[in-house]
Amino acid sequence: MPINASDRLIVALDLDSVEKAQRIVEQLEGSVSFFKVGLELFVIGGTPIVEWLIGRGKKVFLDLKFNDVPETVTRATRAAAGLGVSFLTVHGAGPTVRAAVAGRGLDSNLKLLAVTVLTSFDAQDIKDLGFPVSVEELVIHRAKKAHEAGCDGVVASGQEAGKIRQAVGPGMLIVTPGIRPKGVAVQDQKRVVTPGSALADGANYLVVGRPITAETNPRAAAESVLSEMRESLSHTN
Repeated sequence: MPINASDRLIVALDLDSVEKAQRIVEQLEGSVSFFKVGLELFVIGGTPIVEWLIGRGKKVFLDLKFNDVPETVTRATRAAAGLGVSFLTVHGAGPTVRAAVAGRGLDSNLKLLAVTVLTSFDAQDIKDLGFPVSVEELVIHRAKKAHEAGCDGVVASGQEAGKIRQAVGPGMLIVTPGIRPKGVAVQDQKRVVTPGSALADGANYLVVGRPITAETNPRAAAESVLSEMRESLSHTN
């Protein structure tokens, strides 16, 4: 069955008001059905914005990057699963992932994604944090550990997607932020790729925020990203 690009695009609602987020969702009706709710919007809108999205038939990627003592992570994951979100991020340490797996339970469709290295980090940032390895080595190490601990996928730059796919096989999801369509400024991201190259290297889902939400015509911007995605996917279908 052909892969539908619109199923693979996640628009990041990294906005400073619920009203702005809702307006973007309405403008993208019919083009995009998967949306990311991150720290900023969740602090502002809480569970009601998640419920609003799900109530409109949208899928939700709850990007809260859980990282706490195991019991807290278990309980928080159980609460997220109860909301009906599709994806949830956790940090990739083994105990954290296992706690999230326990909280999800056996009957939930929630997919757990381990954060590897933020796409706003580069080699110097990794060095400053005290890791004596390259960005790629750290990403692959964390991806393998997350896989072993039972995570469904990872969040990682498209620059490492191919190596991750080689390391963990075809069954693990790779969700890639830091997507910048052709001709769009990098902004505060450092390890960016185009939609087509991310998919070609093995990414399953692409997360795109400002290149869509900050545009005067978000729908046209989303359709442009989808066009790049379709072109790449046409070579794999």
